[in-house]
Amino acid sequence: MVASVRVATKTSCRVQVSIGRPLKDQSTISPSISLSISVVCYNSSEEELKVLVESTLNAIQILKASVSLSPIPVYLIDNSEEDNLSLKPFTRLQTQAEGVNVQLHLLHGHGNVGYGAAHNLVIEKLDSDYHLLLNPDLKLDQNCLEAGISYLTENENVVMASPFAAYENGEKQYLCKRYPSVFTFIVRGFFPRFLKNLSAKRLARFEMRELPESCPTTNIPIISGCYMLCRTKTLQGLGGFDEKFFLYFEDFDLSLRMATLGEIAYVPAMRITHAGGNAARKGWSHIKMFVRSGIRFFNNHGWWLFRQSS
Repeated sequence: MVASVRVATKTSCRVQVSIGRPLKDQSTISPSISLSISVVCYNSSEEELKVLVESTLNAIQILKASVSLSPIPVYLIDNSEEDNLSLKPFTRLQTQAEGVNVQLHLLHGHGNVGYGAAHNLVIEKLDSDYHLLLNPDLKLDQNCLEAGISYLTENENVVMASPFAAYENGEKQYLCKRYPSVFTFIVRGFFPRFLKNLSAKRLARFEMRELPESCPTTNIPIISGCYMLCRTKTLQGLGGFDEKFFLYFEDFDLSLRMATLGEIAYVPAMRITHAGGNAARKGWSHIKMFVRSGIRFFNNHGWWLFRQSS
């Protein structure tokens, strides 16, 4: 169905994520869950979105082998001023979407309200167990959703989870973060490579590069907003994203608020490919937005100039 609408860490290697097999013994009835997904787009290319949608449908197909799924709404939220996005390019995927009981919805006409505010357009109306917040520049591994849903189902204390991510060339990304200092952001975003090398230990600590890939880790302070698998009721209880953050730091803020209601986990069995982005490489307009949002973040949660999180 297609619709268009205007509008401190701890690691436990004993926790095993089920991949490619049912969550329960096959002689029992599969658990029933509901999932919803939202993607915020801004002048995103059709090819980029087709890669995301197709990989998401493939991951849902694998998930369906483990659990009984209600119809899954996938919201493509177009923040472009010109309403550039259309569902026509996804016609080829329509049969596949119907086969896994996915309903594609296009929301547009609201203009560029910001990343978090765009997700909030659907968050308050959801009636699902789990909600997945996505960037458009992703490709999901086929076992990604099964790994994440399985982990959250088995660990009720966890309210949000982050995946293993890599660039298209295979280089690992570090989506989990400790609480930042202002100096860390200056080094990370603006220092030349040879000066960054002098602060390599500081950056590695901020990016939690020590996290194992063999098992999940909980009590993660902050995760990237490119992929956030959340318990819907917890997300709604917080009112979703703080819409005062137009772009940048809305994910840091949401992470810290979600962590007051439960644990955030890094689940490396969830795997994605992420094109990624860097504000310092996108020009002065993005640098100004980054600085503005950074000031708001530190005003809300506390200023650390040089101190590193434990």
